[in-house]
Parts: sequence; C-alpha cells; structure tokens
Amino acid sequence: MAYGNQSLDQYRKTAITTASPLQLVVMLYDGALRFMHQGRQAIIDGNLAEQNEKLQRAQRIIAELTSCLDMEQGGEIAQNLFALYDFAYNRLVTANMEDRADYVDQAIRVFSDLRESWVQVEAQQRGGERAA
Repeated sequence: MAYGNQSLDQYRKTAITTASPLQLVVMLYDGALRFMHQGRQAIIDGNLAEQNEKLQRAQRIIAELTSCLDMEQGGEIAQNLFALYDFAYNRLVTANMEDRADYVDQAIRVFSDLRESWVQVEAQQRGGERAA
C-alpha cells in the first residue's frame, strides 16, 4: 500500500511541476471544489470535524488564489475575481459556522463557473501555441 501512495505522490508532484500556470490555476479550482463537496457532505452527515477541516481547506485555496491577484495589472478582471473569491470565501465561513449546505452550494456554483472559464482560456492558449 505504501508503494501505491508513493507512486501517487510522485505522479502529483510531476503533474504540478510540469503544468502551465493556467493548468495550475485549474488544479487549485479542482482542489477547492473537491474540498467544498466533501465539506458539504460532512454537513449533511453531521460530521462537524470533517466539515470544518474540508471547508477550511477550501478557504485556504481561495485565500491563495486571492493573494495571487494583481489588482494593478489585472484591472477590472482582477477586481471581479476578487469579488467572486470574497463571496465564495465568506459563504464557506458562514456555511461552516451555521451548518448550511446551501451556502456551500452557492460557493460551488461560483467556483464551477470560474473553473470552466479558466479551462476554456487554457484550451485557447494551447490552441494558439500549436498554431504558432
């Protein structure tokens, strides 16, 4: 079993070190969404410890994404992303405090839509690189 975990860890490290910046952003979204879904399920199951852990992990990813925004260079796009990240982050905090799965659903919707946008941008960039 340890060998399987080592192989998985190595695969993850390789995926991260070889990913483009846009792919890394998508990976962060995937992680945040995974933790949101897990936290939501923990709310439904009444597992407060797991709920807290998973929702806080999602919050840390959102905080990391927020800290990477360049408000000067990014202009309106960075401001809009900041507002969406702030909304999702605050929804997760409130969901965790009040055991509200519906608030997690709202954050999931925001992040799912954003993730899809980043996937499209990454695909367009890949297509442009092939044409060059």
